[in-house]
Amino acid sequence: MKWTDSLEIAIALTEAHPDVDPGNVRFTDLMQWVLDLPDFDDDPKRCGEKILEAIQLAWIDEAD
Repeated sequence: MKWTDSLEIAIALTEAHPDVDPGNVRFTDLMQWVLDLPDFDDDPKRCGEKILEAIQLAWIDEAD
């Protein structure tokens, strides 16, 4: 997975953190959790606030 795979990342985060409310996750935690996903393989420097927002929104949609 790459940073641009927001839906795929959201699905993986839903599975990895089923008891977490994605609307209350800080971006610093979100970034680390994405980096910790076993199938994630991208440069941490390529991540920015807009990417994290997209991932968080996709995760919120996926959790609903």
